[in-house]
This record gives sequence, structure tokens and C-alpha cells, in this order.
Amino acid sequence: MWETCAVELSVRLPRPVAAEVEEVQRRDPELLSRLVMYAVTRRAIYDQLAGDAGPAVEDPDGRDRT
Repeated sequence: MWETCAVELSVRLPRPVAAEVEEVQRRDPELLSRLVMYAVTRRAIYDQLAGDAGPAVEDPDGRDRT
């Protein structure tokens, strides 16, 4: 399929969501990996179709979160 490499992500989630993500990671780490890959791929496609007109996502404080 694709050549892959490991990355480490740190995200801030509400506690109940974080608990669910930790449970999914413990139960089925491959599922969590596929979900993240799916989300990043969708975002990359969206950015490509949007013509990279600017920051993909902006925090309320104005920081670019691409």
C-alpha cells in the first residue's frame, strides 16, 4: 500500500472524549491509526480542492493549526 513511518501526536481533547480515545487505543490501536490517517487524508484533499487559499484551520487566538 504506502510506505509509512511513525509519528507522535499530542492533542487536547475534552476529558470524556479523551477517555473514549484512550479506550479505543487500548482495545484496537490499528483502528485509531486508520481513523487518524482517514482524517488527515480528507483534510489534505479538502485543502487541495480549496486551492490552498490560506490557513486550513485557525484557532480563535489566530494561530494556524495546519
